Amino acid sequence: MSTASVRDRAKERAGAITALLTIVGYGAVGGVFLVPEFQALFPTLTQGTVDLLAHAIAAVNTVTIATLSLGWYWIRNDEVKKHAAAMTTSFGLILLFLGMYLPKVAGGGTKEFVLDSAYGWVPLWDWVYPAYLIMLAVHILLSVVSVPVVLYAIVLGLTHSERELRNETPHRRVGRVAASAWILSLALGVVTYLLLNHLYDSTFAAAEAATVLLPVVPAV
Repeated sequence: MSTASVRDRAKERAGAITALLTIVGYGAVGGVFLVPEFQALFPTLTQGTVDLLAHAIAAVNTVTIATLSLGWYWIRNDEVKKHAAAMTTSFGLILLFLGMYLPKVAGGGTKEFVLDSAYGWVPLWDWVYPAYLIMLAVHILLSVVSVPVVLYAIVLGLTHSERELRNETPHRRVGRVAASAWILSLALGVVTYLLLNHLYDSTFAAAEAATVLLPVVPAV
């Protein structure tokens, strides 16, 4: 089957491909939180490795914010090839993020915010924790909602020509919504990362699958 034929078939089924990829994405992320059998597929990680992955994820997300912003800037200036390169790079970075996030949560665990700090200059205002929770909630909500929108914009961009994208598809409108939600979600994620990992203290909650695999140590 020729490349053109595959592209034509994908073009006709852009919605179905988006739905399938969305289900796979939701299933993978949901599995690391809710399905012990899926969690057990990942190697057990130490807290040090989880911390290292958290730093790497924050770095990847920061770079993704930059590439998305550049992609938005370039399309507003009608630099289509640069826009396409930036958005394709952004999608690749999100796949890299997933490649680190899934084993981090399934094989390691998560951190929980504590309103305390080793730095005397960090204010311990009571509203900081509610603000953290609100930002985290918005970040998670946008992450969930933006998945099908982002995927649809990507699928359209990969299967249609520039003329078709401009005149025959909702790519411009969908892309605007996708980029806005994506950038805001990533930005809030980076802010909550800074609060949780650098400004304030936290407690570590090991993943259930990782906990089961750890050797039992008698209490002293």
